[in-house]
Amino acid sequence: MPSTFFGLTIASSGLHAFQAAVNTSANNVSNVHTKGYTKQVANREAADAIRVHEKFGTAGSGVTTTSIKSIRSEYYDTKYWINQSSVGYYDTKVSYLQQVENNFKDDEDAKNPGFTTVFNNLFNSLDSVHGHGEEEDYRKACISNAQIFCNYFHNVSNSLATLQKDCNDQIKTLVESINSSSQKIATLTKQINDIELQGGRANELRDQRALIIDELSEIVPITVEESPVTNSNYPDMYTGGTNYIVRLDGQTIVNSFQYRTLTCQARENKVNQTDVDGLYDVVWSDTGMKFNMNASTMDGSLKALYEMRDGNSNENFQGRVTSSTGTTVTIKPTTQTRVETMTMAQEGQITINNKVLNYESFTAVVDENGNITSYTFQLKEHLDDGQRQEFLSGNAEIGTQVDFMGIPYYMSQMSEFLRNFTERFNALQMSGEDLNGNPMQSFFRAKKVNGGEYDFHDQTVSIDGVTDGTKSVITSTSDSYYQLTALNFIVANDSIRDSSIFSTTNNSDQEAGQDIIGEILKLKSDVVLFRGDKAEGFLKCILTDLSVDANEAMIFQQNYADISASINTQRLSIAGVDEDEEALDLVKFQNAYNLASRMIQCMSELYDKLINETGI
Repeated sequence: MPSTFFGLTIASSGLHAFQAAVNTSANNVSNVHTKGYTKQVANREAADAIRVHEKFGTAGSGVTTTSIKSIRSEYYDTKYWINQSSVGYYDTKVSYLQQVENNFKDDEDAKNPGFTTVFNNLFNSLDSVHGHGEEEDYRKACISNAQIFCNYFHNVSNSLATLQKDCNDQIKTLVESINSSSQKIATLTKQINDIELQGGRANELRDQRALIIDELSEIVPITVEESPVTNSNYPDMYTGGTNYIVRLDGQTIVNSFQYRTLTCQARENKVNQTDVDGLYDVVWSDTGMKFNMNASTMDGSLKALYEMRDGNSNENFQGRVTSSTGTTVTIKPTTQTRVETMTMAQEGQITINNKVLNYESFTAVVDENGNITSYTFQLKEHLDDGQRQEFLSGNAEIGTQVDFMGIPYYMSQMSEFLRNFTERFNALQMSGEDLNGNPMQSFFRAKKVNGGEYDFHDQTVSIDGVTDGTKSVITSTSDSYYQLTALNFIVANDSIRDSSIFSTTNNSDQEAGQDIIGEILKLKSDVVLFRGDKAEGFLKCILTDLSVDANEAMIFQQNYADISASINTQRLSIAGVDEDEEALDLVKFQNAYNLASRMIQCMSELYDKLINETGI
C-alpha cells in the first residue's frame, strides 16, 4: 500500500526526469559544433506500478529515466565508411595525377619550356647545321640545344622521382596513422566496456571511437562488427559489455582490447631500374607477412599512393621458366621483349611460382630482329633438384603487376622513347666521320653513377633500331642501351668540349654532302619511333595516358564526394544536433518541469491542509 506521501513521490519523479531531459538538451546544444558528436536523448518509461489493495488493483508510481543514449544509425554509418574509402582513393589520385601532369605540360610561355619547344629547337638547329656543316657556331648551337633536350628529361624524371619519394613517405605516415588509430580504438573499447559493464552508457567515448573509424575509413577499407558479450552459463543474459571487431580489408586489426600493427620495411633492392632508394613494403608486425596493398578489394588513400608509387600498367617483367641450373634460371619473356622496354633493376628479387628468389645479375639474348628471346638470371641462392623441377615451366615475374599508370610507368615510357631515339640517332652519327676525319662515336650517352659515360659499345644498333647480330648477348652490367634512362641521358662530353666531334656526313669531304643530318632530320616526323607514332608524337601519347586517368579520377572523385555528402546528410538527420529541434525540446521539457513543480506545490498544500489544519 502506498504511503500518505505517494503523490509527492510521483511528482518528484517527473521533476527529476525532466531535469535530466533539460540537462541532456543543454549538453546537445553545447556540442552542436563538436566534430563527431551525436545527439543524445534521455529515454523515459513509466515506473513500475504498485499494488494498492483497492478495487482498481494498482497505481502508477511516476516516471523513471532509464538511459541517456546517443542516437546513431548503424546502417548509415556502414554506408558512410564504405564510401569514404573510395573518396580517399580518388582524392589522392587526383592530387598526384595533377602533379604528374604539370611535369609534362607544354607551355611555350613558361619559364622552363616543354617537350615540343625543346624538341623543335633541337631539330631546327640540326636543320641549320644541314647547310653549314663546317661552321662552328651552328654546331655549337646544335649541341647546346641537344643539352637542353637532355635537361628537359632530367628535370621531368627528377620531379617524378621526387614525387615517388613523396608517395613513399606518405605511405609510411598513413601506416603510422593506422597503427595509432588501432591503438586508440582498442583503448577506447576497454574504457567503454569498463563503464557499461557497471550499468553506465559511454556516449562520448563511443562518439570518439566512431570519429576515429570515420577518419580511418578514408585511408583503408574498414568494416566494423559489434556484438554483446554474453554469459556462457546464461546466453540470454546481457552483461553490458560488447565485443568490437574492426577489419582492414577483411583482416582483423582490432579485436576488442587487442590490436595489430603494420610496419614499413625498406626494400634492399629496387624493383624498377629508375625507382628511388628505400621504397617501403608494408608488412604485419606480428607475422612478418606482406600486407597486400594491391588486392582488388583494397581501396582508400593508401592504395592510391601505392598505385602512384608502383603503378606499371601491368608491364613489369613477366615470363615462363624454360630451364634452370643450381644457381641460374632461364626465362622466356612475355613482356619486356626488347632492350628499349627493359625496366628491371640490375639486381633484385624475382618471384617464381610465388617463391621469392634473389638475383645478382642477368643476361639477355637478342636475336637478329632485336627481340629478346631469353633471360638468364644468376641467383644468390642454390636450387636443389626438387626446386629446379618445381620451377620448370613456372610463371616468373619481377615486382608486381599494378594495373595503373603510375610513376614507374611514365619513367619507363620516357626511357623507351629515349632509347629508341638515341639508338637511331647514334647509329646515323656512327656511320660517318667528325670534322677532323675521325670515325664518329655515339653522340647521346648515359652518365655512370661513379663518373664516366656509357657509350654503348657493347650493343651495336643499326639505323632502323635493330640490334646487330654480332653482339647478340647483353648483361645487366654491359655497356648497352639498357643503361640509358631519362635520369642519366646526356650529350657526349667530348662533343660538348669540342664541337667538331659531331658527324654531318659519311665522308671527310664536308662539301660533298650532308646526308647524315638529312637522315637525322627524318627522325622527327618520318620514322615510327614510339608506340606506333613519330618522335614528335611522344608528348601526345603521354598526355593521352594522363588525361584519361586524370579525367576518370576527377569524375569518380566528384561522384563519390556527392554520395558522401548525401549519406552524411541522412546520417546527420538522425544523429546530428539540430538547434531548432533542441530549442523546441527545451520549451517542451521546461513546461513539463514546471508542471511537475506545480504538482509538488499542489501536493504541499494538500499535506499542509491535512496535517496542520485537520485535527481533533
